[in-house]
Amino acid sequence: MKIKTVLLINTHLTYPNRSEGKLNASLQEVAREFFKSNGYLVLETKVEEGYDPVKEVEKHLQADIIVLQTPINWFGAPWIYKKYADELFEAGYINREFLEGDGRSRLEPAKQYGSGGKLQGKRFIVSATWNAPREAFGNGDQKLMKGKTTDDLLLNITSNYAFCGTEILPGFNSFDVVKNGRPKEDMENYRAFLSAII
Repeated sequence: MKIKTVLLINTHLTYPNRSEGKLNASLQEVAREFFKSNGYLVLETKVEEGYDPVKEVEKHLQADIIVLQTPINWFGAPWIYKKYADELFEAGYINREFLEGDGRSRLEPAKQYGSGGKLQGKRFIVSATWNAPREAFGNGDQKLMKGKTTDDLLLNITSNYAFCGTEILPGFNSFDVVKNGRPKEDMENYRAFLSAII
């Protein structure tokens, strides 16, 4: 029987004396211990510490579940994640390990764009930390987001994985972490969230 594998990617970018990454590190630790205690092999990448794109492709191919742990900086993941994603998906494309074109072909013009992925059977989750409060999302009365959800806002992250055939699961969010953070409650909620997906 194949051992199940999870890949935990931490994309926190340190801003000294302002954002040290403790909450994201703690959530990553919760995930690590949760998956280990449930018999998973745990692979990890901390983007800020460096990585080899080819080895990241190998980790993705090995993983059953991929969890991106990220702060939300200016309504997206830190810039180091965009660099990581560009290098990862390019490396996965070159050797046709992540996808075989975009799914369309002249022989089969009815095939949909985004149906050429080879990562079927894998699942992807974003666990994000936000300064924004929960009520800012999914509420049409809110002027900034106008009813958009966190999943809507992070479509630029999840689409890469969906394009390659990965199932996108609803994300986990820690809200209002600067002004009204509840880290202990977030850790408990994260354990419950992870229990519901395995």
